[in-house]
Amino acid sequence: MANVAILTDTNSGIMPEDAGALGVHVILMPIIIDGKIYLEGKDITYRQFFEFQESGCDISTSQPSVGDMKKTFDELLKSYDEVVFIPMSSGLSGTCQSATILAEDYDGKVQVVNNQRISVTMKQSVLDAKALADKGYDAAKIKEILEREKFNSSIYITVQTLKYLKKGGRITPAAAAIGTLLKIKPVLQIQGDKLDSYAKVRGMAQAKTAMMKAIDNDIHGRFASFAERGKIRVHASHTLFDEERDEWLDTVKAAYPEWYSGSEPLSMSISTHIGYGSVAVTATCYIPELED
Repeated sequence: MANVAILTDTNSGIMPEDAGALGVHVILMPIIIDGKIYLEGKDITYRQFFEFQESGCDISTSQPSVGDMKKTFDELLKSYDEVVFIPMSSGLSGTCQSATILAEDYDGKVQVVNNQRISVTMKQSVLDAKALADKGYDAAKIKEILEREKFNSSIYITVQTLKYLKKGGRITPAAAAIGTLLKIKPVLQIQGDKLDSYAKVRGMAQAKTAMMKAIDNDIHGRFASFAERGKIRVHASHTLFDEERDEWLDTVKAAYPEWYSGSEPLSMSISTHIGYGSVAVTATCYIPELED
């Protein structure tokens, strides 16, 4: 049985201090603030990130260098037979493509998974990969399973402000101005490789209702066969702190007591584009090989 290392990046929400307890490994993602590079989970905290953002700093994201990825692969292969690397969706970052090209130099010992997820659903893929490895699956089979199951997840997000969607070019300045005036809240979705519009409503309360309805539709529609067996995990996600965060978690937990599996903050890569005060709800199906 191959000894398989599971590797991800901090877009999964897994920070260095958590990786060891989970039995996985993590690459730190660069966050560029006013031209200075910070490594998520090392040089900058979540609160500091939003302080920079609220103060008007220019924030962008980048992918880890090929050199850093190669160094990580090489180090892991000193202790493991194979590596499964689970980066952010290829539709949201170039990391997956760069890693896939690099992996060609490792004769199959490094398998890069493009299961088109991010944040909470990406973290679940990492946990699933670790469980599969513990059951004896090799790296190539783990990649095959994760990519087969990639669309059995949903994320719906709404934002407190349109400022960062405008800044990132996802909505026009005119649409942002009108939306702000009319208190329009977009509901965004991640169903695979990119962030798309799902609905537009008036006010945060209606946006939250629309998200919950969307998750209900997925659970009882696309994911019905999993729901019937109780094999769905629902998470509350957010860019919030303290009482605001707890209120949202309680709302989701109350709505889905049988499937609620906890909460996670949205990664800094997503937060760059949506800002503080955003909330999300996610649903992720169990992998059949792990339903025992």
